[in-house]
Amino acid sequence: MPTRTSVGTSTRVWAALLIIYVIWGSTYLGIAYAIESIPPFLMAAIRFLIAGALLVGWDLARSGRVALPTWRELRDSAVVGALLLGIGNGFVAFGEQTVPSGIAAILIAMVPVWLSVFGWVYVRDRLPRLVVLGVAIGLLGVVLLVWPFGGGAPLDLLGIGVLLVAPIGWAHGSLFAARLARLPRHALTASGLQMLAGAALLFVESLVTGEPARFQPGSVTLTSVLGVAYLVVFGSMVAFSTYAWLLRSAPLSLVGTYAFINPVVAIF
Repeated sequence: MPTRTSVGTSTRVWAALLIIYVIWGSTYLGIAYAIESIPPFLMAAIRFLIAGALLVGWDLARSGRVALPTWRELRDSAVVGALLLGIGNGFVAFGEQTVPSGIAAILIAMVPVWLSVFGWVYVRDRLPRLVVLGVAIGLLGVVLLVWPFGGGAPLDLLGIGVLLVAPIGWAHGSLFAARLARLPRHALTASGLQMLAGAALLFVESLVTGEPARFQPGSVTLTSVLGVAYLVVFGSMVAFSTYAWLLRSAPLSLVGTYAFINPVVAIF
């Protein structure tokens, strides 16, 4: 298990947080554009396949030599990628088919709460009463979002359910990466392998849900292509790699604050 550096709240950490605060907040709209004409799981699989291959290739070209990961590093990278991307990110893309991106971002803001809850369950981190209250308030907020008060149209229950599962998968992946996983020493290779593993699971999810049969490449819009390009470069190669570095370099409680900022950016 890699040791966490004592970076604290240095300028580098805050700069990295600012990146994921802003960029990941904007990716909710990017996902909405990307799935305009590309099925969600297939879109996410393509996104992470391209980004992962580019990162691994870039790291290889930069270092000039192959540093083969161990079996443990490959296994742990696959677990992290499956939880963070196959479930956490893929389910967001699926849910945004029927749930507005702003509401999706609000539901994903439960990530810090789940990080605290599962931190207590698995490694016995202290669970403050404020977190318990946050869980209750968060679940009440979901009820208020879903229930058609005032005669408004109800939100899609499947989409809401999937968006509730997404932060649970993301919290598990974050905890495993930060506390238990042994990942490759090279940060870009580690992020790239996680993306490739996530892409593999997303392709399976795409097949299970019958997306390839419904997908029509000829009908893909320029908006979707630009959305995928933005997600590959900024959402994945920049922001996800930054998040992976933060998980190994900063307190998890601080890293999780991105989920409170992203909804503000997404709704804006």
